[in-house]
Amino acid sequence: MTVKQLSLPELTEACLGLGVPGIGLWREPVQAYGVEAAAKLVREAGLTVTTLCRGGFLTATDADEWTRALDDNRAAVVEAATLGTDTLVLVSGGLPPGSRDLPGARERIADALGILAPFAQEHGVRLAIEPLHPMFAADRCAVSTLTQALDIAERFPAEQVGVVVDTYHIWWDDQAPAAVARAGAGGRIHSFQLADWVTPLPAGVLNGRGQLGDGAIDLRAWREQVDAAGYTGPIEVELFNDALWARDGVEVLSETAMRYVRHTV
Repeated sequence: MTVKQLSLPELTEACLGLGVPGIGLWREPVQAYGVEAAAKLVREAGLTVTTLCRGGFLTATDADEWTRALDDNRAAVVEAATLGTDTLVLVSGGLPPGSRDLPGARERIADALGILAPFAQEHGVRLAIEPLHPMFAADRCAVSTLTQALDIAERFPAEQVGVVVDTYHIWWDDQAPAAVARAGAGGRIHSFQLADWVTPLPAGVLNGRGQLGDGAIDLRAWREQVDAAGYTGPIEVELFNDALWARDGVEVLSETAMRYVRHTV
């Protein structure tokens, strides 16, 4: 998503040119290209699919919507397995229409995971709950903190359900460092993502993630905390940013790689 203006072939070529070994893919462009074709493209390029994003939206109270959500997540699991990644990132869903019950929404997420987690394990895929900043609690994700994510994930085996540590969403939370250590001790850090926090936020706020080094987050400190927690997996950069999307994608990817080295290594 950082360089969604690039086609999948352009993206794989640019990653190879920069020495970037893996790609975190999103379902929509993969589906448009063809899941099998995308898997073949990345595999033959010698790259790894680090994660697939996204499953989730599991809070519906309407029975038909609930069934459709479960079916879509099962499809996402199969897509992840086809792409060769062991991690499906979940944006769990916000409040159902007319509801003000955040704890109830989180229980709906846990109920859904009780159905989906064994299915995912059968396909060699882990589910990774991503807490989103509280400004998204109403419409996108009732899980707002890493502690809340762990409280749900720990109901299941670590090889089935873990969490995403995303600096953009948790940097503000003074309880998050302890939660990172807790997640690491339990083997539940399934993905680590970087983005910076810049202000003012744009209208709609969704596409306000800052290029690494442009904002308020101490990215290196977060990387060191995740390292100390025992995480050795891929580190992804995920930037939703209209200004970056309007630029040349290869230039943005190169800049992002340099910023990663400058601000996190």
